[in-house]
Amino acid sequence: MIRMTEPSKITGVPDHQPAAGGIAARARASVGPKYLSGLNPEQLEAVETLDGPVLVLAGAGTGKTRVLTTRIAHILSQGRARPAEILSVTFTNKAAREMKHRLGQMLGHAVEGMPWLGTFHSIGGRILRTHAELAQLKSNFTVLDTDDQVRLLKQLLQADNIDDKRWPARMLAGLIDGWKNRGLTPSQVPSGEAAVFANGKGGKLYASYQERLKILNAADFGDLLLEDIRIFREHPDILRQYQQRFKFILVDEYQDTNVAQYLWLRLLSQAPAATKPTPPVIPGQAEGLNYDVQLHVGESGDESNDQDSQVRNCAPEFDATHRPGMTEHVAVATAASHVKNICCVGDDDQSIYGWRGAEVDNILRFDHDFPGAKVIRLERNYRSTGHILAAASHLIAHNEGRLGKTLRTEDHDGEKVTVTGSWDSEEEARGIGEEIEQIQRKGEKLNEVAILVRASYQMREFEDRFVTLGLPYRVIGGPRFYERAEIRDALAYLRVINSPADDLAFERIVNVPKRGLGDATVQMLHDHARKRRIPLFEAARAVVETDELKPKARGSLRDVVAQFDRWRAQREVTAHTDLAQIVLDESGYTEMWQKDRSADAAGRLENLKELVRSMEEFENLQGFLEHISLVMDRDSGAEDDAVSLMTLHSAKGLEFDNVFLPGWEEGLFPSQRTLDEQGRAGLEEERRLGHVGLTRARRRAKIYFATNRRIHGTWSTTIPSRFLDELPAANVEITESKGGSAWGGTGGYGASRFDDMEAFGSTYSTPGWQRAQANRESNRNRGGGRNGGGGHGGFDEEASNFSSSSSSGPDFGSFSSRRRGPMTIEGELVAKSTGTTSEFSLSDRVFHQKFGYGRVTKIDGNKLTIAFDKAGEKKVVDSFVQRA
Repeated sequence: MIRMTEPSKITGVPDHQPAAGGIAARARASVGPKYLSGLNPEQLEAVETLDGPVLVLAGAGTGKTRVLTTRIAHILSQGRARPAEILSVTFTNKAAREMKHRLGQMLGHAVEGMPWLGTFHSIGGRILRTHAELAQLKSNFTVLDTDDQVRLLKQLLQADNIDDKRWPARMLAGLIDGWKNRGLTPSQVPSGEAAVFANGKGGKLYASYQERLKILNAADFGDLLLEDIRIFREHPDILRQYQQRFKFILVDEYQDTNVAQYLWLRLLSQAPAATKPTPPVIPGQAEGLNYDVQLHVGESGDESNDQDSQVRNCAPEFDATHRPGMTEHVAVATAASHVKNICCVGDDDQSIYGWRGAEVDNILRFDHDFPGAKVIRLERNYRSTGHILAAASHLIAHNEGRLGKTLRTEDHDGEKVTVTGSWDSEEEARGIGEEIEQIQRKGEKLNEVAILVRASYQMREFEDRFVTLGLPYRVIGGPRFYERAEIRDALAYLRVINSPADDLAFERIVNVPKRGLGDATVQMLHDHARKRRIPLFEAARAVVETDELKPKARGSLRDVVAQFDRWRAQREVTAHTDLAQIVLDESGYTEMWQKDRSADAAGRLENLKELVRSMEEFENLQGFLEHISLVMDRDSGAEDDAVSLMTLHSAKGLEFDNVFLPGWEEGLFPSQRTLDEQGRAGLEEERRLGHVGLTRARRRAKIYFATNRRIHGTWSTTIPSRFLDELPAANVEITESKGGSAWGGTGGYGASRFDDMEAFGSTYSTPGWQRAQANRESNRNRGGGRNGGGGHGGFDEEASNFSSSSSSGPDFGSFSSRRRGPMTIEGELVAKSTGTTSEFSLSDRVFHQKFGYGRVTKIDGNKLTIAFDKAGEKKVVDSFVQRA
C-alpha cells in the first residue's frame, strides 16, 4: 500500500502561494462568488466577517446598502444559514424592497423564503400576531393610525371630564408615543413626566388608553414593539425560540434606532445559551456602581440611564448588579461566547432624528453593549468630489460625540464649496434661481438640482421665484407651500372676504376652527342656496334670521357672518397684510394652532407668518389672490425634469449633482429652538444635519446666508452661521450673489435716489441738510471713497454703498464694513419728481430685477407704468429698471 505523505510534512519544498495577478490567482478569482467582485478591501472585510458582533461605520456615499445586501448573499451562498434564519431589519419598506431586489440580482434568482427581512414595525407586528393572546389581543387585531389614536383619546378625555381644548388629545398622543418609543409601559412612566398632562393624569390616561385598545382588539404602532418586549420579558421560552431561530441579525441605519428598538434588538441578539451576559455600560458612570439604583428621565434627567434600567428589567438573563471585580478580558470572553452574530450598519455622523426619539448613543456604545465587537470603517466615498468631502469632514470633526472617521475619495477634487451672502431672503431666492437657470442653460438636468432648507417656511420664496421664472419644481417630503392645510384654510378666509360668492372657500372654513357647525348645518345651507339660487354666504345670512337652526348653531353662524361683514368693511381702510393678521387672530385660527401640542403645530404657525409676509409684495388683496391662483394652477403631477425642494431631514439617503443650502444663519441653522431645548446635544445634531446636507452633493455644493431675514414677522439682522467658520478655508470659495449685491449695493434695483443730489432739484437751508453737505465735502477732501471708510456720512456718490456693486466677492472679515448703515437726515426732506423727464419712451422693452421683463405703457415724469410679462401692471420709478 502506498502511503501518501501530507504536503506539510515534505521537507525541502518551500510553501507556495499564487502570485498576485498571476494565472493561478486570476483563475481562482474567476470561480469565486461574482457578488464579491468590485468591493474595496473595507467593504470585503465587512462582508466576510460573519462571526460575532460587527459594527460597520459607513459614511455617506460609501456603499453601505451594497455591503448589507452582499453580506446576506454571502451568508446564504456559504450555507451558514437558511433564508428564514436571517433577521434583517430596515427603517422603511422602500429599503426592504430594494434589498430584496438586489439580492435577487446577486444570487441570480428571486429571493424567496426571507420572511424576516423588513421594517422594525412589520417584523414586530408579525411576532405580535403570532403571540397575540399573550398581549390580550386576537391575531386579527387592527393597527390604528394617528387619526384613530386621537379620536380614541378624545373619548377618554371626555369620559374623564378633561377640557380637550386646554389638554388636547393630540398632545397626549405625542406623549404616549414618546413613552412607547422609550419602551415604557404605563406603570413605568416616571411620575414627573406623567404630571405634565392634565395635572398629573397622564399616566392614568395612558393606562386607560391601553385598556381600551385591548377591548377594541387594536394596537398602535408603538405597541408593535412594546408588546413584543413585554412578551419576551414575561415568557423567556418564547424569547428563546426566536433567539434559536435567528442565526444572523443585520440592522440598517442603526444610528436612528430609538430605545424601544434598541431593547427589542438586544433581547433577540443574546444567544439562548447565555445565562449571565455582561450588562450594558452606562455612559458617564464609573465601573462598579450598583445597577440596582433605578434612574429615570423625570428624576435624573439622564435618558440613557433610563434606557439601561429598561434593558435590565426586560432581559431575564441580565444580572441586576455589575461585578466590579471582573477583569476586562474575562468580561469580553464571557459575553463574546453568548452574543449572536449581529451586524449593525450605520453612521453616527448622520444621526439627525433625535427629535423623534432616535438615540445616537445606541451606536456610540455598540462596543460596550457587545464586548469584543469588530468595528469596520467605510471611508471611501463614491459620491462626492474631494473638496465637498473635505468640507463635510472638517465640519463634523467639531462634534465630540462621535466614533470618528474621515471620508475620502479617489476622484478629482472638483469645484470648491461656495459660500454666498445675500442682502435678504428675497435676494437669496433670486440668486439661487439665477444659478439654476445657468445650470439649465449648460444642458444639465433639473432633476440633478436640489435646494435643502432647514425649515419648511423657507420654501415659500423659492416656490414664488420658480413660478416667476417658469422653472418646474417638486416638493419632496410634503406638500407645496400653498397646498399645505393651514395655508389653504387662511387663503379660504381671504377668498371669502374678496368674493362672498366663493362657496368652496366658505364651506372649507365655516367650521374651522370648530364652531359647532357640522355637516347637517352645511347641508341645510346648500339646500337653501340651491332653492334661492344664491351663494352659501348669503344663504347663511338668511338662515340666521329664521328658526331653522338650533340656537347654538344659529348663534355661531350669525357670528361668522358678522365677522366677514366687519372684515370686508375693514378691507377698505386697512392694509391687506394687517387685515390678514386680524382675520387669523379674530377667527380663532391662530389660537387653534397655538393650543395644538402636536410636533408640527409650531411649523404651521411659522407658515402662517410667512404667508402674511408674502403678501407685502402685492398692492392689494386682489393682486395677491390672483398670484396664488397662478401658483396653484401649476400641474401638481410629477414633472419629468424639475428642481427638488425639501428640508434637510427629508434629504437623507438622496443625492444630486448640484445642492443649494440656503439659510445658514444663527437662529435658523443651527436652530435656536433646538439649542434652547437640547443644548450641546442639539448643537451636535444640527452639525450632523449640515454634514448630511453637504454630502448629498456629487459635484457642487453651494451654501447661502442672508444678512437680513424676516423672523416671527419682524425683519432682523442675522449673523452668519457658526458652521461657516468650521469649514476649511482651503476647500471653500467665497462668491458674490447673482441676485444682486449682498452688502448694500444696488440690490438689483438700480441706483439709489440718494446717489445723485441733483435729482432733488433744490437746495435746503435746514441745519440737518447743512450738516449733511458739510459731511459730504469733508469726505471728498479726505479722499474717502467706497473703500476708504468715508461712506457713512453725507451723500458722497463715490462713498455711497448704493452707487455700484463691487466686482470682488464678499469677505467674511469685512461683513460690517460693507454693509450700509442706517442713514439719518435731520429736518424735512422732500424729493421732487415732478418736472423730471424720463429717459424711457412708450413701448420700450425693460427689465426689473423683481418683476422681470415688461413694456412701458405710461410715463409720468420719472414714474413708469409697466405691463410686466408675468407680474402684471406695476408702477415703478425709472431708476429701478433698465433697457432689455
